[in-house]
Amino acid sequence: MSNPCPIGVFDSGLGGISVLQDIRRLLPNESLLYIADSAHVPYGEKSPEFIIQRSMAISRFLLQQPVKAIVIACNTATAAAVTELRKQWPEVLFVGMEPAVKPAVRASQAGKIGVLATTGTLRSARFAALLERFACDVEVLTQPCPGLVELIENGELESDVTKALLARYVEPLLAAGCDTLILGCTHYPLIKPVLRTLIAPDVQLIDTGEAVARRLQSELAKRGELATAQQPQDRFYGSGDLASIERTLALLWPQPQTVTVLGF
Repeated sequence: MSNPCPIGVFDSGLGGISVLQDIRRLLPNESLLYIADSAHVPYGEKSPEFIIQRSMAISRFLLQQPVKAIVIACNTATAAAVTELRKQWPEVLFVGMEPAVKPAVRASQAGKIGVLATTGTLRSARFAALLERFACDVEVLTQPCPGLVELIENGELESDVTKALLARYVEPLLAAGCDTLILGCTHYPLIKPVLRTLIAPDVQLIDTGEAVARRLQSELAKRGELATAQQPQDRFYGSGDLASIERTLALLWPQPQTVTVLGF
């Protein structure tokens, strides 16, 4: 069995491209449909009610295409909306994101973990539950990172401004003795090269893109819906400044892409 329909992936902006890259590496035959809701970036500063409303609208649009699965490539949107989305469409495969607390606990030698994330993710009940479940025996220091997502959206992946802001957020975690840092926003893996210049070689960086791609592969295989030997067709939609989205997307995706306006 096989299902040629695309996989839908969405984020508040282009951060989810880090997850899309992992999906493409693991599932080279799959067509991908990506939505960058950049008019409302970052979700991390929005109310849960607003995030649920946007996630519902985007999911409804994706299902009309149709797609065979939806990846919520955003920690904040997962925390706020995944339960409601699964309740609304119980037959749909939704794969969400969450900060990689469990693997970070396993990786840390010092028992001190730093979490870089948006305010919305750090305040969520879902994140609190993760800490309660997996991080009882370690010290977890959280660091909200306002302004960082916006710089990444603008394509400032290696600028001095980005490096200075990132250093301001990372230095307190390193000074406290954290030997493992969780990248709790899908935008942050896109600036790993800069982050690596700010930390010692033995400090580990943990994100969840690859794990999400593996789970997606496993769930599609169970359903008999993996694409086989087809030429993938990728499509990109966006809200907000499409020219800006296309400029940054050109830095992140190997093939040139035109972004279609998301009309809601």
